[in-house]
Amino acid sequence: MSAVNDLAAPAAAASAVLLVDRDARGVVTLTLNRPQAFNALSRELLQALRDALAALREDARARVVVLRGAGKAFCAGHDLREMRPQAGSEGIHDLFELCGKCMQDLVALPQPVIACVHGMATAAGCQLVAQADLAVASLQARFATSGVNLGLFCSTPSVPLGRNVPRKRAMEMLLTGDFIDAATAAEWGLVNRAVAPEQLEAELERLVSSILAKPAQAIALGKSQFYRQMEMGLAGAYQLASQTMVCNFHEPDTLEGVQAFLEKRPPSWKTTP
Repeated sequence: MSAVNDLAAPAAAASAVLLVDRDARGVVTLTLNRPQAFNALSRELLQALRDALAALREDARARVVVLRGAGKAFCAGHDLREMRPQAGSEGIHDLFELCGKCMQDLVALPQPVIACVHGMATAAGCQLVAQADLAVASLQARFATSGVNLGLFCSTPSVPLGRNVPRKRAMEMLLTGDFIDAATAAEWGLVNRAVAPEQLEAELERLVSSILAKPAQAIALGKSQFYRQMEMGLAGAYQLASQTMVCNFHEPDTLEGVQAFLEKRPPSWKTTP
């Protein structure tokens, strides 16, 4: 049974390019599973990721999504074997379009997405980290938009990178292709936390547990509004934010949260599994 098509399965077969696992709390882990290729984003892997995200978008039981990489690396970017000249302009265009749609799927997902990075994340792999809602990294992780070293400027990774780190920091990564370490990535805002390797799972769990303690509906509304307002002017952003808060306020969990605060008791969320 394919883990991509059956998100209820406890784990995928070892041959799958994307492993899917779910715990009892609704935390779904998507593991890029091409360790021999440093989890390079082949067409097959990108499509598998898109299929899994499409299923999760309709899955009310899923609360948090974690992205991981199998083996030594998180993700080494695109599979260069699929980007040879014989692929043709149309084939290369389709590959980048597929990747772009996959990144947009992450944003459209109602559940928060956390990248858990234990090793190298380069080019489109760095793009994946930047596009995730949150990211935690081992101090052994390294990040680069290294396409320029091959003569191919990382234009698509620049989209989320430039929306996450200051402009001159992003341009430094894009123009040089040099690696930055995890501590620098945290300082620049590419990741939320950079911790010792033995603390990575605990740091991930702290973020997951904090999110799970909040009502799912508020999280979904807030994530959607956040990304939409980021692309708007100031007046439009405030208008959208006000409308979203009005809708959010009338949710049963919000009314319960306000009442619980007034009564000085823990809230009892109704929409949390």
